[in-house]
Amino acid sequence: MARSGGKMEHLPDVSSLANKLHNTLIQYHNIEEDKWRLVKKTKDVTIWRKPSEEFNGWLYKAQGVVENVANRVIDHICPGPCRLDWDSLMTTMDIIEQFEENCCVMRYTTAGQLWNIIAPREFVDFSYTTQYQEGLLSCGVSLIYGETRPNFIRGHNHPCGWFCVPLPGNPKHSLLTGYIQTDLRGLLPQSAVDTAMASTLANFYSDLRKALKA
Repeated sequence: MARSGGKMEHLPDVSSLANKLHNTLIQYHNIEEDKWRLVKKTKDVTIWRKPSEEFNGWLYKAQGVVENVANRVIDHICPGPCRLDWDSLMTTMDIIEQFEENCCVMRYTTAGQLWNIIAPREFVDFSYTTQYQEGLLSCGVSLIYGETRPNFIRGHNHPCGWFCVPLPGNPKHSLLTGYIQTDLRGLLPQSAVDTAMASTLANFYSDLRKALKA
């Protein structure tokens, strides 16, 4: 698999990393409904969680209907300038490696949350987008890479992803299901992390819906 540049010295094999990430997200998508506990419900999205098997935190599941076709929804979620235009949490994003087959490595920063109880964070993620049923799956996982920028704490995304498929009976709308497990790191009260994650996911859906209607 070709890649550009030579900046990433310790990147695992891209094909195997993409394959492992894809399989992990499919496993999450097949978890039985009774394993999830409801944490938040708004008009745009329902959010559940269960203990993560990756770290001492939660795996969140979010699901809602988005009024657009799957390709356009995923175009807004994938790494690229479009994401910065609408995602209120994301403050910068750079694609630092680009691979074939919809794979890249991106570095991005997030705004402070909860009146800056949670300070701005930086992440470096491997991202992979692929077909899933009649729609798409866009997934990612953090990598250990480079120095953390000043004034940021380096967070870590364990395997995360967004499944976007046509809504049965209404293919002009999409069912968007996300799985997120983020270790924000730093010295944070767990209650603040839990509040921030649920709010962040709810805002993600409302911001995305507004962007797609614009």
